[in-house]
Amino acid sequence: MKKTGPSLDWCVVRLGKDENWWVESISDKENWDVEDLGIIDPKQFLHINELIDSMTEFGLDAQLVDEAFFTFEIAEEVKGGMIKLVRVRDSLLKAEDMLFALPDVLDEEKGPYADFLNHISSVRVSMLNELIEFTEPYTQEEMEEVLAEKENNDFLEAKRSHFSEELLSILEFVPEGFAIDSDLEEDGDNSSKKEEDYSDLETGLVEVSDKEEKLLPDEDLKWEEEEREETTPYEGGAPDEDQ
Repeated sequence: MKKTGPSLDWCVVRLGKDENWWVESISDKENWDVEDLGIIDPKQFLHINELIDSMTEFGLDAQLVDEAFFTFEIAEEVKGGMIKLVRVRDSLLKAEDMLFALPDVLDEEKGPYADFLNHISSVRVSMLNELIEFTEPYTQEEMEEVLAEKENNDFLEAKRSHFSEELLSILEFVPEGFAIDSDLEEDGDNSSKKEEDYSDLETGLVEVSDKEEKLLPDEDLKWEEEEREETTPYEGGAPDEDQ
């Protein structure tokens, strides 16, 4: 099916408890099943696009990105806290507006999105082999086995899989026991922030309400009571001695 087909014109989406957006209804009911059908929001795609950019030097074909997704923009808010999105033909990579991205999964095995997943998997493995000194070259099959096991565990736990999580599991994949330089730098930055940033703690101490303050234990009073207990002299007589 061509992306310019007139049937896919809009969809209504809702924000789930997992903070992901899910399709509630869609104009093309004949070709799309909305049960557990997720859609990638602009913020999620911005992060995905940053990861894609980092892989271009390892052979990633950016053209496949636009071919893999249908693009939507916000039209209006509808009742129930949901949002109606309308179809646009803009490029995800070149669009000035923030767009939602619906993967083209009309053909899950041979469609544009399936080709895109296979492509980024191949590039990610090439990137890992370039940045990590494995004893033997890491293979795409090994990565797919690890991801398939995770997907199976999620299925057994009745956890819905969202497209954003599927993409990130590939774009951020690193074999267990290994790390690449960017991961190490990020961990170091996070550690520094945890050690040096006390602004949240200070704010929390300053903004305690009168009601909360009454509920907090009075530490000064507690210590004064303990000191009195420790320093109170013994007022009884001399202990009786055994005769």
